[in-house]
Amino acid sequence: MKTFSSLITILFATLIATSSFAQSPATSPAGASAPSAAQPVTATGQPNPQEMMKQMSEMSKLNENHKLLSSLDGNWTFTIKMWMNPDPNAPAQESKGTATRKTVMGGRYVMMDVTGKMQMPGPDGKPKDMQFKGMGLEGYDNVKKKFVASWVDNMGTGIEFSEGAYDPATKSFTYTMEMEPLPGMKSQVREVIKIADNNHMMLDWYENHGGQEKKTMEIAYTRKK
Repeated sequence: MKTFSSLITILFATLIATSSFAQSPATSPAGASAPSAAQPVTATGQPNPQEMMKQMSEMSKLNENHKLLSSLDGNWTFTIKMWMNPDPNAPAQESKGTATRKTVMGGRYVMMDVTGKMQMPGPDGKPKDMQFKGMGLEGYDNVKKKFVASWVDNMGTGIEFSEGAYDPATKSFTYTMEMEPLPGMKSQVREVIKIADNNHMMLDWYENHGGQEKKTMEIAYTRKK
């Protein structure tokens, strides 16, 4: 609470200083008239403090996009298929898990906790089941006018960031991002999440290597009843 109070104090002190600096005759352009409170910028080109606070308040408001994400809150089970073998005829790896989605920060974001199993090469090179844990954070950025998301898991140390849009006609989100699982091994990713109904959704994951896009994963989610 003390840190938050200090942050608010600094913010208002900065706004007051900006306002005083803007109204100083020594720094105003010659012949320029004093700006009114309704103007978005001061005579020095600095943002008007009152307008800044108004815009910040508007940008913090919730809208239908935030409600859309919150509508997917709840407990889910999923089946995941992955095509990791370079042989196109090789069967997909399949596993199952659970996911919990929960709205946080007064409806502004949704957190998702994922638990499952994944086959990974062991010390002897043979595949073995490993516990998989992941956590996602999703939201709608009113400034960018885009859906935004981040992801972390226990299979790496990086944080994935993605941006996307929602198509109401197909009831699907489409996110794009860049991945670098190994040094210099970058790939463009397209992630499509289609909401079939209130209790089912499907995630399709596409990776682009050398200009060729290939589906490497799909996840079928079912809401627990």
